[in-house]
Amino acid sequence: MRPDAKIDGLNASSADDRLAALAPLAARIPPIPAGTEYVNNHIHTIYSFSPYSPAKAAYTARVNGLTTAGIMDHDSIAGAAEFIEAGRAVGIAVTVGLECRVSMEGTPFEGRRLNNPDQKSVAYAALHGVPHGKIDFAQNFFAPYREKRTVRNRNMTDRLNSMFARSGIRLDYDADIAPISRAGDGGSVTERHILFALAGKLIGTIGRGKPLLDFFENDMGVSVTGEAKAKVLDSGDPMYEYRLLGMLKGRFTEYFYADATDELLRVGEFVRLADEIGAIPAYAYLGDVRDSVTGDKKDQTFEDSYLDELMKWASENGFRAVTFMPTRNSRAQLDRVMGLCERFGLFQISGEDINSPFQSFICEALANPRFAHLVTAAWALIGHERAATGDASGGMFSGKTIRDMPDLGDRIARYAAIGRAS
Repeated sequence: MRPDAKIDGLNASSADDRLAALAPLAARIPPIPAGTEYVNNHIHTIYSFSPYSPAKAAYTARVNGLTTAGIMDHDSIAGAAEFIEAGRAVGIAVTVGLECRVSMEGTPFEGRRLNNPDQKSVAYAALHGVPHGKIDFAQNFFAPYREKRTVRNRNMTDRLNSMFARSGIRLDYDADIAPISRAGDGGSVTERHILFALAGKLIGTIGRGKPLLDFFENDMGVSVTGEAKAKVLDSGDPMYEYRLLGMLKGRFTEYFYADATDELLRVGEFVRLADEIGAIPAYAYLGDVRDSVTGDKKDQTFEDSYLDELMKWASENGFRAVTFMPTRNSRAQLDRVMGLCERFGLFQISGEDINSPFQSFICEALANPRFAHLVTAAWALIGHERAATGDASGGMFSGKTIRDMPDLGDRIARYAAIGRAS
């Protein structure tokens, strides 16, 4: 048996097989070094776009030294049960949630670019800490939105095919895109799936390295420079397809993207859903981008010019938290968003958006004492999920809890203790 064969089993076709493959691996995971405490609440799985099944995500998180981990898939929470079981197997505290896009029409931010690079008046939002008894409800709730997203995905595939028509490159949605997703098992298909299929088609038809660079520049008229050029030319990179995906997303999305409409929740509907199931609704802060760390975003302005107004509005309209990624923002951006969260009573949740194999599960910034509260917050999120699973009124933001303990800081301390005890 190859040394990595058992690890490969963590991405088997069924959850049962993946969990079976995890069992013998879990017993050999070394202990987490004393004095380290890293957390990550935003790990994508194969149920949106990622090289990690829920079982492999839990295993990789634990092997890399995380003490807590959370999954966050687009319009889907289908991986939750597997992730919870995998967390138990490897001995890591876990939390489950999902990410979706919401329409900001009818709010002061209609017509503005929020945290979505591709469309104005649309924001990414996260449901964190979904109580386990509400997982099936949340999954079923988003089923029609996933179906509507599929209609738009087919439209975008057609647009992409028109772009590449002269080159003979053509994608078939049912043959090339759907099979690399878990759409048939309740997962979602995203723009990344479309572009990953395109990356595979380009490599298979044209090749890697210089031939592909020549194709972009001479056939497509696309200038590829700097770091992106170096990645296209590095034909021996074992993660070549994922590197190419990042380049394609940064340079081609705007040309084939179709606006999301029917698949969007209104922002008020999103908040009501969170309240109904006892989850924590969070705005996902992006901030103006310079030198994208993930390589798939252009330099662009987002919420920073009106962030004070946005955070105040969010706190007054049902949002309980802001989620952000310390490695993506400057110190000034982080100080500002953290200060606004404190000012408006918004719970701070951190998470590094993991959807590629070359990304680190560890956010080294969390070793800095100025971010210690984000580690505590991750444990509070764990505590909230456990408490709300047992009793909906036991959640950190239930009416009863807020009446009994109005100070957010007190609640965070209490629920962090619950999380650590669990």
